[in-house]
Amino acid sequence: MDEISLEMGEWVLDHARRAGASAAEVIMLSAESLSAGVRLGEVEKLKSSRERRLGVRIFTGQSAATASTAELERGSLERFIADAVELARLTAPDPYAGLPDPELHPRSLPDLDLADHNHRIIPAEQALAMAREAESVALKFDSRIKNSEGSGFDSGVYELIFMNSQGFSGSYTGTSFSLSAVVIAEADGAMQRDYWYSANRHFDKLETPEAIGRRAAERTLRRLGGRKIKTTAAPVVFDPEMAAGLIRTLAGAASGTALYKRASFLLDKLGHQVTSANVTIIDDGTIPGLLGSRPFDGEGLPTRRKALVEKGRLANYLLDCYSARKLGLAPTGNASRGLGESPGVAPHNLYLEPGPYSPEQIIGSVRHGLYVTELIGFGVNSVTGDYSRGASGLWIENGELSYPVEEITIAGNLKDMYMAIEMVGSDLVWRSSVASPTLKISDMTIAGS
Repeated sequence: MDEISLEMGEWVLDHARRAGASAAEVIMLSAESLSAGVRLGEVEKLKSSRERRLGVRIFTGQSAATASTAELERGSLERFIADAVELARLTAPDPYAGLPDPELHPRSLPDLDLADHNHRIIPAEQALAMAREAESVALKFDSRIKNSEGSGFDSGVYELIFMNSQGFSGSYTGTSFSLSAVVIAEADGAMQRDYWYSANRHFDKLETPEAIGRRAAERTLRRLGGRKIKTTAAPVVFDPEMAAGLIRTLAGAASGTALYKRASFLLDKLGHQVTSANVTIIDDGTIPGLLGSRPFDGEGLPTRRKALVEKGRLANYLLDCYSARKLGLAPTGNASRGLGESPGVAPHNLYLEPGPYSPEQIIGSVRHGLYVTELIGFGVNSVTGDYSRGASGLWIENGELSYPVEEITIAGNLKDMYMAIEMVGSDLVWRSSVASPTLKISDMTIAGS
């Protein structure tokens, strides 16, 4: 009994009931991966892994406990389940704990194209060759590219089965592939580093090693000759990678966990204007082929498309069943969990809907301002919205990217920053489960020398 299956799940749930559980969930994961890395052409990392794990959440009344194990033999599982039931008995009751309303479970599951059926684990030789090519292209791109921090290729395949004692069962298989490169450039005694990457559920949809290497080199070279600037207030344009962080922060503040702990600047803002009217932010776990897609969440509820922010108005919170009960609202299918953990809250595919402007038009609208390409540190207060982070990027002068800048800090308050989103770009590209086009904030404090 060492391969995950519906039969195994049914046996676990039945044994949990026999051991005294009033309700239970079981999650089973089977996963394989291969990770390859090179630096200066030499193999730096080659790791293959295979795991089978099982996790349970056990209820005795309104007391609950979670546990996980890699021991999948029947005798080991019997002891494991008995111990989990005993843990639940020793846990204080929580009136908000429990399985979802059975009526909320989906009756059928969509095919979301989560697995590449033509490619699974990429052979080590091919993975190393792709990593070497990406690094080699970057190193040969310009004589100022002097060194490398490495290039890597990862591939993985997994199967997940989720079942609970009120009759829900669901499963899906997924794949993932990624390729990245990080290089170092040097000029006039100063060094700079930057990177590029591509990630997708489908191998053939990855950017080519040549494209990865070239983009990593270009991003690194444009940072050479960085200057300091004097403290000023000016428009700030966030490139797509940095803009995605702003969207992720807003989703975190709109999550049920932060809200019931009263640790969010979006507390009591449902239905209120929280961003400028040109902002619509969507969370959608049903988009075929994307990295954050899945047919059901960590509690067996269906994922769906929902507007988090609609034309500036906070339209929804992101909720699992526990936070929904505490807030007196309905769950949104955003439960997220590890195998041995209680559910938390997370978005699926979160994105800022594209606007009408090209990145060039957005940059061209700025007379003097900052184009941010890197943010440093964690200076975000989720309770007050205060925001202060180290940054680097390119200075915009008369609508053009003029020269690199570094050792600066951008600061403001998220409540003001979201309201001041003046332009939204058309350049939405999915490289992770959170994506944004270029965006422009009309005014922020930029602290320099």
